[in-house]
Amino acid sequence: MARTMTVSGGILIDAAPSLVYARVSDPTAMGRWSPENRGARVLGDRREAYVGMVFEGRNKRGAFSWTTRCTVTAADPSARFAFRVHAIGARRPRLRGAIALWEYRFEEAGGGTRVTETWTDERRSWPDLLANAFDRVATRGRTFADFQRDNIRTTLERLKAALEEDGESAGRHAADG
Repeated sequence: MARTMTVSGGILIDAAPSLVYARVSDPTAMGRWSPENRGARVLGDRREAYVGMVFEGRNKRGAFSWTTRCTVTAADPSARFAFRVHAIGARRPRLRGAIALWEYRFEEAGGGTRVTETWTDERRSWPDLLANAFDRVATRGRTFADFQRDNIRTTLERLKAALEEDGESAGRHAADG
């Protein structure tokens, strides 16, 4: 069975694109919304996102924990944020290789922001049979595409709730005007 290599999901958030971008482009904050990510440590002194920024993400799924090394590939304020996952390991990301690309797009819509999150499987050198078998073990019987579709939905719903319930959207639109 051929793999689905890319899945996306979107949501409308009542907040300005600049605010939503600022939150999502901070790798240390992703653990607040993601069902797997537990935060990140940015390598280097600069904290605002920039192309080439490297960070290590801490992740947990069930009893399993792992760390990834990621490099930011797009940092276009209020428009696009993306990063490539290129190393993984239990405590330290020692195993190098193409793993995944995560991308977030931000579009002004209806006085708020339409956020689209996309996951792309970059394990293209893996035969489909091997990848499907690994994925079903790692996700308790599902494909990574189906698994990530649910993760994207959960992440976006949590992000929306955090930005809207914290009152962060109030007065934000004037800041973008």
